[in-house]
Amino acid sequence: MNMLRSNKNYNLPSAEDALPGRDELMPVPEFHFVNGNTLSEPFPDGLSKAVFGLGCFWGAEKKFWLLDGVYTTAVGYAAGITRNPTYQEVCSGMTGHNEVVLVVYDESVCSYEQLVKVFFESHNPTQGMQQGNDKGTQYRSGIYYFTEQQKITADSLMNTYQQKLTNEGQPEITTEVIAVTEFYYAEDYHQQYLAKNPDGYCGLGGTGITF
Repeated sequence: MNMLRSNKNYNLPSAEDALPGRDELMPVPEFHFVNGNTLSEPFPDGLSKAVFGLGCFWGAEKKFWLLDGVYTTAVGYAAGITRNPTYQEVCSGMTGHNEVVLVVYDESVCSYEQLVKVFFESHNPTQGMQQGNDKGTQYRSGIYYFTEQQKITADSLMNTYQQKLTNEGQPEITTEVIAVTEFYYAEDYHQQYLAKNPDGYCGLGGTGITF
């Protein structure tokens, strides 16, 4: 486990305090390591996009690439301030970004509702600025929507899941549901990490409560 993952900064930086970043884009591999599909746009016509943050993005990405109807997945950074951040900068807590997964999917095979259910069932959405032993703002729970309909679906399922958690004596959900402003690709070695490193670290653990 990378010791950078022990960052205990629980406060998001202000725009004035955040690292400035850079104009240069992160180099992106052409193809998905697992399924061979393209990793970045342009994607085939008729596909939709979703972005989720549920702790360490290594294990989170695998949850989604295994689903039928998912064309491609990629890990990156969203909901922050710094332009084109690096992994080290995100782990410093001074970019405001969350570790996230971009999911490109075929709605006729895999609905957004199904993706959101996998999201909630695959981690503990009540832990604030951490997920398990991974502590820091980059491990917060988040749903980042592209359309108003995605927001409506996310809010509805979150309310349903909260009731299920409450019935089991669990605390309040801390998931943020906000519009996607930017998705920055993470470094090449993070993409499909657990396929490249089958014994690699994965700190995700759900509540055991399902829909």
